[in-house]
Amino acid sequence: MTVDVIFEDTRWEAAGLVQMAEVASDATLRHLGYEPEDWELCVMGCDDARIAELNEEFRDKGKATNVLSWPSEERGAAEEGGVPLAPEGPDPELGDIAISYETCQREAEAAAKPMSEHCTHLLIHATLHLLGYDHIRDKDATLMEAIEVEILGKMGFADPYNGS
Repeated sequence: MTVDVIFEDTRWEAAGLVQMAEVASDATLRHLGYEPEDWELCVMGCDDARIAELNEEFRDKGKATNVLSWPSEERGAAEEGGVPLAPEGPDPELGDIAISYETCQREAEAAAKPMSEHCTHLLIHATLHLLGYDHIRDKDATLMEAIEVEILGKMGFADPYNGS
């Protein structure tokens, strides 16, 4: 897996964003039956101000959020709860992810979790978005959350949705 990491906020370097992004994307792709070595993505570690700008520009929501993702192509399932379209080559680029330091830190503290665990979950979540998974429709959300919980469980992390 090739993960290009851009540091707009240097706190992400000390937080280990490169390793978190590589572990999360690799685990997600393997779980879904893809060879991680065949795919690429880009992760930008930024702050709340920058992610608020991006959120406004791309989603018309002028506030900070934890993570945003931009798939390289639309892969979403037509049928609610269905499996998204598989990515195809020859272009190995899955898309881009932005993650905000302050929001992630606040959320991790509020959940009494290590920041690395919380961010790994968010990066798995964002990688699933790049692969066409979403949570707008109820059955899609159920599928996406179940996959996240399975991947996190394999990593020894608790279910973030049920606190178990």
